[in-house]
Amino acid sequence: MGSLLAPSATLASRASHAATLDSTVLHALNVIRAEHGLAALTLSLQLSAAADQHSRDMIADGYFGHSSPDGSAFWKRIAHYYTSSSYTFWSVGENLLWSPGQLDASATITNWMASPLHRANILFPGWRQIGIGSLSSEDAPGTYGSQAVTVVTTDFGVRR
Repeated sequence: MGSLLAPSATLASRASHAATLDSTVLHALNVIRAEHGLAALTLSLQLSAAADQHSRDMIADGYFGHSSPDGSAFWKRIAHYYTSSSYTFWSVGENLLWSPGQLDASATITNWMASPLHRANILFPGWRQIGIGSLSSEDAPGTYGSQAVTVVTTDFGVRR
């Protein structure tokens, strides 16, 4: 299992990078949505918790995918945080990205916009909320080959 622990200064630096990446990704996504006449996405604490936990799980367990290692669909994982109870309509979507080393918002958005399925999620007019969870590790196991990586999860949602 990869190490997510580091000396305080390194840990603080990674946390700062993740917070900056999350906020600049949100800003960039909303700029793109505005350019296409779409409503801005608001940050959801529940979707952010789901996205953050998924990024953590993928790095810790060395896998990359929407489904959980036990095969559970992504929407079931998200529903644990972003409940559908007391709503008549509920829907979620997800974009993932991983890259060796550090990522910035520009590279993240460029990669997603170049992918038809990720682009469709970004430009889906129905989304109203988003959660973003990015995490870096110096030695992520499994799929990541024990190298330094950054993983970004965005969970989109709407409920009414």
